[in-house]
Amino acid sequence: MLGCNHPVGPLAISDLIGLDTLLHVVEGLHKERGDKCMPAPLLRQLVRAGRYGRKTGKGVYYYTGK
Repeated sequence: MLGCNHPVGPLAISDLIGLDTLLHVVEGLHKERGDKCMPAPLLRQLVRAGRYGRKTGKGVYYYTGK
């Protein structure tokens, strides 16, 4: 984030998009591309735990004041 002068990092963007949406996209890529694009086990764990990102108040980060 700081080295590339981006306003937010990749984990914050993932929370903004939604981890469930991100998992759905990566699973589609996995079907098309095979083992080159496998979803990370941690992403699956977070989605299974209901941590979808900003829309639920919990994702990679915790959000208050929804």
